[in-house]
Amino acid sequence: MKKRIGIFYGPTDGATERVAKKIQEAFGTDNADLIAIKDSKAGDIDKYERIIFGCSTIGKDTWQTDKPKPDWDIFRPEIEKINYKNKLFALFGLGNSITYAAVFVDSMGILAKEMLKHGATIVGRVPRCEYTFTDSEALIDGQFIGLPIDEDFEADLTDRRVKEWVEKLKSVFD
Repeated sequence: MKKRIGIFYGPTDGATERVAKKIQEAFGTDNADLIAIKDSKAGDIDKYERIIFGCSTIGKDTWQTDKPKPDWDIFRPEIEKINYKNKLFALFGLGNSITYAAVFVDSMGILAKEMLKHGATIVGRVPRCEYTFTDSEALIDGQFIGLPIDEDFEADLTDRRVKEWVEKLKSVFD
C-alpha cells in the first residue's frame, strides 16, 4: 500500500511553490499533499512517513539569525522536534547557478545537515555533473543531497529534472 507523501515548501507564491506543484503532479495529487512550511509545526510532519521539503536559497545569514523571517525561518525551531524515526525525507532546492554560483542551493544543504544531526534519513541524491556552479552547501559526499533547480537560468530543464527525480523517489518511497 502506498504511503501518502507530504510536500512541505516555502516560500509561497513563487518558483518554489511552482516546483512543489510539479512534484505533487508527478506523484499524483491523490498520493501527495502540498503544505506551506510557514503554516506547519513538527506535528504536521509527523503525520507522514514520506516527506519532501522544498526551499529556496536564502543564504547562511538568514538561517543563522535570531530575527523571525517568513517561511523556513518560522519553521526552523521545529526541525529538532520532528520525529525522524521510520520516515524518509527528500529535499529540493531552488537557486541561481549563475548570479549566486558560490551559494547555489545552499539552503537545501543547510537544512539537510540540520536534519541529519537529528537522525533523518534523506533519499533522492542527485549527481553534480549536470550543473555548473562554484560552490554549494548542498554537496554531501560529492552529490547534491536533493534536487537542485535553477528557474532563473535553467527553467527549460525543470520539468525533466522533476520527472526523473520523482521516478527515482517513487521506487524508494513505495
